[in-house]
Amino acid sequence: MTGVQTCALPISKAAAGAPLIVASPYEWVAPHRIPPRKWIYGGHYARKFLSATVAPGGGGKSSLTIVEALAITTGRPLLGVTPDERTAVWLWNGEDPLEELQRRIVAAALSHGVDPSEFEGRLFVDTGRDKKIIIASQTRNGVEIAQPLADALVATIRQNGIGLLIIDPFVASHQVSENDNGAIEAVANEWAAIADATDCAVELVHHVRKTGGLAATVEDGRGASALLAKVRSARVLNQMTEDESAKAGVDNRRLYFRVENGKSNMSVPADKSAWYRLASQPLGNGPAKPLEGTGDTVGVVTTWSWPDPLADVSVADLRRSEEHTSELQSRG
Repeated sequence: MTGVQTCALPISKAAAGAPLIVASPYEWVAPHRIPPRKWIYGGHYARKFLSATVAPGGGGKSSLTIVEALAITTGRPLLGVTPDERTAVWLWNGEDPLEELQRRIVAAALSHGVDPSEFEGRLFVDTGRDKKIIIASQTRNGVEIAQPLADALVATIRQNGIGLLIIDPFVASHQVSENDNGAIEAVANEWAAIADATDCAVELVHHVRKTGGLAATVEDGRGASALLAKVRSARVLNQMTEDESAKAGVDNRRLYFRVENGKSNMSVPADKSAWYRLASQPLGNGPAKPLEGTGDTVGVVTTWSWPDPLADVSVADLRRSEEHTSELQSRG
C-alpha cells in the first residue's frame, strides 16, 4: 500500500503473555429471544438510557416533566400519551425550594383531576436546596466523580423501585466547566452508568444558549456538545412565535409551546411537533376574604391542538361550494 506508513510498537511481557482485550465473535440470537426495549413514556424515556430536554428558561420544561411524572406514576394519559409502563419517578430539582415544587405538583394534580392516592408511594421529590446532588467536580487532577454519592444514588433507586429519575437542571448536578467537552462527557458517562446499573431511565433537563430570537434546536443546548452526543433521545421546547400566534388566533403566545424530538437513536422521530398550553390553576391557598385574593396561581401544562380551519365546515357546506364553483365555471 502506498502512502501508508506502519511502525512496530514495543510489546510488554504482560501483553505478550495475556492480551489486555480480545475481540468477541458474534453469536446469532433468534429475534424472539432479544428482549424489547424498555420504554416508559412517549418514545423518550427508556430504561438504561439517558434522555434530555432542552429549552430556554421559563419555557415550560419543568412544568412538562412534572405532569409527565404524574402520568407515569398514575399510568394515565394526562397529556394524550399513554405511558408504556406505570412506575415510580424520582423528581430532583436543583434550584427551587420544596414548597415551590409542592405548588407545581399540587396544581398539576388539581388541573388534571389526579387524586394523590393514585401516585402515593410512586412519586419521590427532592430539592437541591435540601439534598444536593453533585455527581462530579473539576479539580487540578481533572474530573473527580463523587463515587460515594453515585453508589448512594444507585442504592436509593433500587430500594424504591424507581423507573425514571429526572435531574432538573443538569447543570445543578455537577461542578465542571459547561464548555469542557471532556468534563461534560465524564459527567454524562456517570449518569449513563447509573442508568445502566439500576435499569432506570435518567432524564437531564438542560438550558439552551442564546439563539438571537431564532427557534432553538437540540444542538443549542448550553455548553459542550458531549451531553447531546451521550443521550439517546433529545427534545427541544420552543415558545409560539408571533406569526404562529396570529395564524392560531391566540392572544398570549407565551402560554403556548411546541415540543420536537431532535434526536432519537432508538425510534423514528415524530413527523410533527406536539403542542401544549400553560393553563392557570388556582391553589386556593390564600385568605378567605374575597378582596384579598385566592392565593397562588400556577401554570400547568395541558394539551393543545392547532386550530382546524375546516372544523366548522360541514359536508353540506363543501357540496354547496362545489356547486357554486361548477356554476361559475359553466358561466365562464
